[in-house]
Amino acid sequence: MKNVKYGKCVRCGKTYEAVPTLTNCTCGGILDIVYDYGYIKSVLSKEKLAARENRSMWRYRELLPVEETTADTPLRVGWSPLYDEPKLAEMLGIKKLWVKDDGQNPTASLKDRASAMAVAKALEAGAETIACSSTGNAASSLAGNAAAAGLKTFIFVPERAPKGKVAQLMTFGANVISVKGNYEETFELSKKAIDKWGWYNRNAAINPYLSEGKKTVSIEIAEQLDWKMPDYLAISVGDGCTIAGVWKGFKDLYAIGFIDKLPRLISAQAEGCHPINRAIAENKPWEPMEENTLADSIAVGVPRNADKALMAIRESNGIVVNVTDEEIMAAQKLLGTTCGVFGEPAGVTGTAAVKKLCEQGVLGENDTVVSVVTGNGLKDVANAIKFCGEPMSLPNDLDLLVEEFDKRGIRTEA
Repeated sequence: MKNVKYGKCVRCGKTYEAVPTLTNCTCGGILDIVYDYGYIKSVLSKEKLAARENRSMWRYRELLPVEETTADTPLRVGWSPLYDEPKLAEMLGIKKLWVKDDGQNPTASLKDRASAMAVAKALEAGAETIACSSTGNAASSLAGNAAAAGLKTFIFVPERAPKGKVAQLMTFGANVISVKGNYEETFELSKKAIDKWGWYNRNAAINPYLSEGKKTVSIEIAEQLDWKMPDYLAISVGDGCTIAGVWKGFKDLYAIGFIDKLPRLISAQAEGCHPINRAIAENKPWEPMEENTLADSIAVGVPRNADKALMAIRESNGIVVNVTDEEIMAAQKLLGTTCGVFGEPAGVTGTAAVKKLCEQGVLGENDTVVSVVTGNGLKDVANAIKFCGEPMSLPNDLDLLVEEFDKRGIRTEA
């Protein structure tokens, strides 16, 4: 790969050749992929990029760690819509708000970006089987992307994973192991199995290429905003890989001169599980927490990508915000009623954080914000129904319908 120099440990600084099977450093630290920005500048320009017809994450190949001969993965991943939301911005009292709906990826979450990268690297390695542990979205994204590429999958999920996500796995033909325990126990079993049978490892805590796939969301946002950066970018945080990837994408663009400023990150976690945010707030090393939130995709009490996440938040002079389950579900309803965007609980946690910061006066009338919705609401309809309530149920009787409207105070005129 002409554009890649090596993998570098974020803890000790040791470097490794960027082979497809690259994993953790011998010290236990996760690696970061280091690029040759001089070379990238010589082969990529804004004009060249604008002329490309490819509307997927692979339009940014010069900024990705894949061989020139590696084909795009089969599913169209990336180039999700970025909506300008003036009505919601006005309601919140900020200058501009954009909502990036990454729930429109093939398996309905941002995790498709990481899984597409994992599949590409697995194929480069000549692997036939790929495996991971996941709270749900990484699992379904891997199962779908691997199925399209003809790879066999073994997926480990905690038994609390929502049925909608498990249904996706089964439909995609994955070998699904529901682990009786929390995410930490799920991860440990997957690691043992991967070591035993030599499967390609898609776990973000071990595979440094996954955050490189996730960074394409921030590169896309920058291009969709004509390279003019917002003041803030808000995103939900679980194990830390996504926010680390987002920051890496912005730093890459800054290094090659495509953008002239870096946004501040808003790290959004659930009040019931926020080990990364707690470490920032208390300026201490992170410590495990209980996984007590309905936002299953970010219910990670032992974050495996904490090092990169903490670096990203600190380097960006970021803000950490913890939101309750009630605030998360209120944000889901707010996005639905004002923007027509249906995000799962973890997917809308970033928007819940933006709303909370506006209410606290931290964000105001001069601020511009992008909020990333990381997963589609159809992933977890049970909680949406629980919060919004059941529909009206009536026989075919117009008089009863009118009566019910009156009871509920529903107006029929526009």
